[in-house]
Amino acid sequence: MGIVIKNGAVISPTGQIAQDVLVDGEIVVAMYLPGTAPTDGHRVIDATGKYVIPGGVDVHTHFELPFGGTEASDTFETGTRAAAWGGVTTICDMAVQRYGGNVYDSLTEWHHKAAENCAVDYSFSQIVGGIDDESLKAMKYLTEHEGITSFKLFMAYPGVFYSDDGQILKAMQTAAECGALIMMHAENGIAIDVLVAQALARGERDPKYHSITRPSDLEGEATHRAIVLSKVAGNVPLYIVHMSASEALDEVAEARHNGQNVFAETCPQYLYMTLEDHLAQPGFEGAKYVCSPPIRSKHDHRHHHADLWKGLRMNELAVVSTDHCPFCFKDQKELGIGDFSKIPNGMGGVEHRMELIYQGVVQGHLSLERWVETCSTNPAKMFGMYPKKGIIAPGSDADIVVWDPNARTEIGYGKKHHMNMDHSSWEGWVIDGKVDTVLSRGTVLIDNDQYLGRKGHGKFVRRGLSNYLV
Repeated sequence: MGIVIKNGAVISPTGQIAQDVLVDGEIVVAMYLPGTAPTDGHRVIDATGKYVIPGGVDVHTHFELPFGGTEASDTFETGTRAAAWGGVTTICDMAVQRYGGNVYDSLTEWHHKAAENCAVDYSFSQIVGGIDDESLKAMKYLTEHEGITSFKLFMAYPGVFYSDDGQILKAMQTAAECGALIMMHAENGIAIDVLVAQALARGERDPKYHSITRPSDLEGEATHRAIVLSKVAGNVPLYIVHMSASEALDEVAEARHNGQNVFAETCPQYLYMTLEDHLAQPGFEGAKYVCSPPIRSKHDHRHHHADLWKGLRMNELAVVSTDHCPFCFKDQKELGIGDFSKIPNGMGGVEHRMELIYQGVVQGHLSLERWVETCSTNPAKMFGMYPKKGIIAPGSDADIVVWDPNARTEIGYGKKHHMNMDHSSWEGWVIDGKVDTVLSRGTVLIDNDQYLGRKGHGKFVRRGLSNYLV
């Protein structure tokens, strides 16, 4: 028995068209004029008055990530189940090689964590925390044989993930040889560590100082440096992750204007949250919002929120991801009581990205088409999964979300909250829209406010090279 989704408005980056969608097995097999799809022998989902969109693709998550003396609280099972609740049907997690570790061993570990545990499809980007001859060989091998075609480097976290400019250049040159995408955490970690030590010496220990010691200028500077290195390496595809600052956006916009293969993502927290309203909450509450780069001040010399929304509209920012890295408040975030530098960095958001960016549509920041493009189509293209993922079209995987624009979603602990956290990063938010039905490869995961999925449904996606390049 197939599935027919009828009477809905199918949204793609190029527009919205009233169409019926026929799913057979795991793929979309045909699109029909409204009311003309065959229904005999098929399950019918009536999408009258609703949007039919490709399943969300979140290309930046951290499930089960060891960090700061603890581990991200979502497993691949709990995290991908929460993703399904939020209309996300594909995630790309970060396999982690630390200093002294082996790239192949780390990837094997992540495969072991995810296999038979995921509710939605998954892939990996490989963090390279120690760049040497062996890891450079591994980059080429993983790209050519393992379907791992993106590698994340860090200009921050000295002693943990940090790479110096020479190491970064070597990794970029290797990526240029094999066509891989370099993902970059662009903050000047060496300078940040000095500012952190100075703040602690002055007795500035509250969560808000996490943002104050990571100024936006140092994100802009690191972004500029990464772009220059990518140019020297032969215009290697460079993807700046979790962008929070106007200064960094300026650098990406200029590089793109000059024809470089430079791209960027931002995350919901950088579009909505502020230091004053979140990090500076009374007591230790601000720890819930510690992530890196940090949430910026509303009184900064640049209007970061407005600039990032503009960047999304103008394609200076191509993708919205989450950098989902959840920690519970009790016993995890509390590790940093009395010392903000010991607060585990990360927030939970994989469940709410589609909802939060849709609210940007309601508020007039983005079009419906751009919502779909930045949350589904572009990430699939950028990370070599398109047109298998990111679009509703014959031959594509039947990863489909029916979205009800006339319903509402109340986010909060005890309301809509399925991530393995003891609090919600988005407590009290109300969205003017709602995930109605979610299909992953033709299987209904969410319907009627019920979870119908199962762990092990999600399959590993072997990715090709990015097909988003200039």
